[in-house]
This record gives sequence, C-alpha cells and structure tokens, in this order.
Amino acid sequence: MAGQFEGKVVLITGAGTGIGYATALAFGREGARVAVADIAEKEGREAAAQIEAAGGVARFFKVDVTSAAQVEGMIAQVVETWGRLDVIHNNAGIVCESAPITEMPEADFDRVTAVNQKGVWLCMKYAIAQMLRQGGGVVINTASALSFHVLAGSSAYVASKHAVAGLTKTCAVEYGGRNIRINAVCPGVIKTPLLELRPNAAELEQSLLALHPIGRLGSGNDIAECVLWLASDKAAFVHGAMISVDGGWGAL
Repeated sequence: MAGQFEGKVVLITGAGTGIGYATALAFGREGARVAVADIAEKEGREAAAQIEAAGGVARFFKVDVTSAAQVEGMIAQVVETWGRLDVIHNNAGIVCESAPITEMPEADFDRVTAVNQKGVWLCMKYAIAQMLRQGGGVVINTASALSFHVLAGSSAYVASKHAVAGLTKTCAVEYGGRNIRINAVCPGVIKTPLLELRPNAAELEQSLLALHPIGRLGSGNDIAECVLWLASDKAAFVHGAMISVDGGWGAL
C-alpha cells in the first residue's frame, strides 16, 4: 500500500478505539507499518486486522502504559519486528467520574494520573531513547483542550492534560537539536466510546456541545488528520507546539 508514510514504522498507544483507532487506520492507508498498542486485546487485534484487510501492514502489541517494563518491552518488540521506530503517537488516556475535588476518590486521581501523565512520560522516555540511537524521529502526544482550559468536576483529568503540555514542551527543548520533533495535538470533545459510556451521556453531550462554536463534537478522523500532518515532512518546522483541534473551544 503506497502512501506518504511508505516504509515508516509508526507506534500508536490506545489504538484499539477512538482517536487512536482512527489514527492507526489512517497511517495504515498511507503505507506505514503500524504498531497497534492497547491494553484492550480484543479491540487492538481487531484494529490491526482491519489495517491488514485493507492491504496495510500492522501488528498488535498489548501494553499497560503505566508499566515501565511493559513500555520498554513494547518499544524493543517494535524495533525487533521492523528495525526502527519513526513515529510514536502517545494517545492512551482515560477519564474518571466527574466530581469536585473534595468528593473525588484518591484512587481515581491516581489511575488517571498513571495512564495520562506517567504513561506518556514512560512512552516518551523509551521511544526517544530509541530515536536517539537511530538518529531521529517524531513524537506526537494527545493532550487536550483541557491542557489550556478547565472543566469543573474534572480536576484529575485537567491536571493530567496540563502535565502532557509540560512534558511536550520540555522534551521539545531537550531533543530538538537531536533531530527529534515533539508536538501535541489538543482535541476538543471527541465522540468516542469513552464519552458514550459516561452516565447520562446524551445530556452530557449536549452540555459539551455548547463549548464548540463549530456546532458539533469532533471525530477520531478530525484528530487523525492533524496527527498525520504533524508526523509528515510538511510539518518539518513545527516543534514544541500544542496544536488545537477543538471546534473553536479556544476562541471562547
């Protein structure tokens, strides 16, 4: 399958559903060798199978991004399989039940922080180490509109996504001179299974719609298009950037 990423090795975490799924399929259509990484084995294997059924190249890697040993092992397996790692999209993330900070269980805060912040930190740590060994690469993190804004009842999630912004910018300064470009995409609210499984999902969706002047919530494909651009040579001078794809939320 020919395309702009022909022969490139691309690793996407949280690739079994939502943004990661859409991005994995998009890279597959563009000729990349796609490492589909997820803790959810069924969804991850199905995503990899869909890429291959469309004529692409993909392999599933099961990983818990909160585990240093598993992340390090995943990077090593990708390199063992295809020889290098050109692009990593650190996309795995979770939410927890909405609650004011005085009522939020500590376990919820710990889990959101572990996946959304530590998970990105670990994946950057081991992916960048590989990219240094091979002479360069591209890192793209999924941050959020809530890397800039706040939402009452979401202190754990908001804090974790502010942290992703800090990681992105800090590592961009650290490694820009080593031929490693590092950026983040900052989605508004995306219609994904994470949203649809929330209590009172329909009511919640209507309230969130008001934050998007464009008049709709985003789709996984909206974000995938930005990720592919950031990974491409067309974005060769884009570095340390937080790219908003938020339906106008940031204009409010």
